Amino acid sequence: MEKVTEKVLLEKATPKATQLEQIKCLNLSRLGLKDKDLPVHLLSRLTSLEKLDLSGNMLLGMPAGLSLTSLRVLDCSNNDMEDIESLQSLTALEELSLEDNLYLTLNDQHKAIFLLPKLRIFNGKDISPMANHIRHVTSGILMKRVVEIWETSFKLPNPSTTESLAKVEKNFVNDACLRVKYGPSSLSLYTKWRIAMIAREYFHSLIPTNVKDSQLNTDTQNIPTGTEEEVTLTPVKRKTTDVEAESQIRCTPKRVRLCAQTPTKDSPRKSSRLQNTPQKNEKAQASPLRGAVRNLATPTKQQRTSLKESVKQTTPQKRPTRTHSKTETDTPQETIKTVSEEPVCLQPLHVLQCHSKNDDHDDFKTQLWACAFEPAAYKCDGGKLESTVATCGGESVCLIDCETGNVLKKYKVPGEEFFSLAWTTLLMSLENSAARHCSILAAAGRRGVVKLIHPMANLAFGEFRASRRAISILRFSPHQSSHLFSGSYDGKILMWDIGGIDSNYNFKVSQLLVLDTSSTPLHLALPASSADKHLIAACDDGLQCFNIQLNTNVQKRSMQMEITFPVYEKKDKTNNFRTIDGFCFLSDDVVASKSHMQGSIYLWSWSRTLASSSGRKKVSAAILAELQWSNTEVPYLSLNACPSHGFVVCGDEEGRLWTYHLTEQMKAKFKSGKPIPTTEVLEWPSPVRAGLGAVDGPSINSVAMSQDLRYLVALSDRNMVVVWKSVVS
Repeated sequence: MEKVTEKVLLEKATPKATQLEQIKCLNLSRLGLKDKDLPVHLLSRLTSLEKLDLSGNMLLGMPAGLSLTSLRVLDCSNNDMEDIESLQSLTALEELSLEDNLYLTLNDQHKAIFLLPKLRIFNGKDISPMANHIRHVTSGILMKRVVEIWETSFKLPNPSTTESLAKVEKNFVNDACLRVKYGPSSLSLYTKWRIAMIAREYFHSLIPTNVKDSQLNTDTQNIPTGTEEEVTLTPVKRKTTDVEAESQIRCTPKRVRLCAQTPTKDSPRKSSRLQNTPQKNEKAQASPLRGAVRNLATPTKQQRTSLKESVKQTTPQKRPTRTHSKTETDTPQETIKTVSEEPVCLQPLHVLQCHSKNDDHDDFKTQLWACAFEPAAYKCDGGKLESTVATCGGESVCLIDCETGNVLKKYKVPGEEFFSLAWTTLLMSLENSAARHCSILAAAGRRGVVKLIHPMANLAFGEFRASRRAISILRFSPHQSSHLFSGSYDGKILMWDIGGIDSNYNFKVSQLLVLDTSSTPLHLALPASSADKHLIAACDDGLQCFNIQLNTNVQKRSMQMEITFPVYEKKDKTNNFRTIDGFCFLSDDVVASKSHMQGSIYLWSWSRTLASSSGRKKVSAAILAELQWSNTEVPYLSLNACPSHGFVVCGDEEGRLWTYHLTEQMKAKFKSGKPIPTTEVLEWPSPVRAGLGAVDGPSINSVAMSQDLRYLVALSDRNMVVVWKSVVS
């Protein structure tokens, strides 16, 4: 049902009018409006409208194509505004209110002032002197510096073809954004945005008219126009106490920029796990470069898509793997969702080097450990497809737009090494308005401190100490979004309730449970059918299940049962195959898991396994099938699944991705009892740095897929993020 009709517009008008063209003042506040609810064809008929109140709604921006030539006063306070450029068409605007829009920053205020040439009142204050400085003084200074860069470093190509002009424009704008420095760092996004705009305008002014008419279609997709944000996080100043004494921790928001670098110790990921397990060899760490294929962009200090490039297209090859298994022959086919038989075709789209230590573009040693897509359900507009992925490794957490390859945000903690991250949605209570959902990212690592980040507000708003040892894994409960599980190197899993947050980002953390494991937790999962009852932990010494029901007074608990696998029978003096370094749910019931050095991946049924336990401390997994995988000795190469497409992916030690599309045709092979070959092995895309040759295939530590399988992201142990995109075959 339409919320805004011609009848509604006439009723909300002041004074009353009989025709849309007569309305001068309109109040559409507190109607729960979203962008799609604003009908452009009706609003464009308000040719006499001078004052519009849209406060208290859920608008992200103004609809495209809207023309209100007489509008002088606009109130968009208390919305979800994030697209300031959508106001650009309101050229007659003199007064604008954008208060209580969580996602707008000082950079957006400057953008609005520049884009609206007649604006003089902003949030109730006279901004005339500031506006004059932004529109004329600042623009003049930036123009002068941009012109100097052109005159000293660039010239028009001869001959001027479409391709040559596009290349020069792109290089000029990139160079200007990187070299021109002006104003405080808090306005860096606005400054880069204006520099890019000025550089493009100046470049086009130099092109002769006869050339311009036919060759203006240039590609600006990868121009750094201020889409990256770097925030240095600071620990909240408070006395450090034992975790047991911190069951009630009050946390308050604090943002302070730190520049000092703290020396880092060896990562627990390298030193604490599997002392007797073969580790990644020195040759792999050195990351030699060889054989040119295609040129890559040279990394910059801003770390923007530093390895974003054209990649070599490869023909996927299949590689058989020696495996041994015991499988059940009566496989419940209904436990895996029926998926399309259409083949999934993935092609490499971007390779990025955005976690470099000290912004060193020669850093191929920083290991990247975890990645996760921001769930579409948590976005303000639920209709959007997932394209934002969070990645962590070294001392930074990055948010990347998979389509463009742009690093949208970068959060940095000097001296930290991040091992895990997880998304959730929390309720934010607002004064004089209903509570709203906010997409929150938690990240933790070597320091044992969980960082809480609200990316849309560009704010790292709090932290709490979850362990005195390094945090290996984080996982939010799908049953209760404020419940967070943290696994650490002291062999404990803690369950926390971080509650909600208020408009000042105050929050309160409570410790609910302490679960004792026999070793370091590597992966955590909560079965969809019993997310409030069971937690499954894949550890360095086996797969353990815990009772997490909160209806008892027992806060410290040991495992309820251990799930064992046929590969355990192959144990010898060098390996007992108990390190479960890959683990995820493929459906509500089917689990994919693997042991270190197993050489294959098990698919097994959670419900069958649980049903057969009968109170026993050890129970054998109800194996459904075994998938062939790499015969590698490299540990901690995790796997992941896309349940909606029946798709499983696991990287290997050579940068390849082993994919398994569980169609009806493949599921028919379950009954054979034989290891099932991979659907396709995606070869390492062999990115090339200019003048240095191709980068060898590294180990793939982690993979993640969007829910619609449009994007796949793989993280390597050599500081490279690879984005793959699904294409129509």
